Amino acid sequence: MADRKQFISTFKPDEDLLKALQKDGEREVSEEELAEQRVSFAYGNAGEDSRITKDSMHQAASRSRLCA
Repeated sequence: MADRKQFISTFKPDEDLLKALQKDGEREVSEEELAEQRVSFAYGNAGEDSRITKDSMHQAASRSRLCA
């Protein structure tokens, strides 16, 4: 099988991008941001044929709480 050039060449990452990712990785995430990420994840995983809306996901998330 022929070698693929995209896997042979060496890749040099963008230093500015690496610095931005490092800085963002150190940032604290708020509870509001986490809640929005959960809603977005659930909405994104709903099937195309579902009647689920982002608003209905927000409503469901506000009613559902896990207990430890």
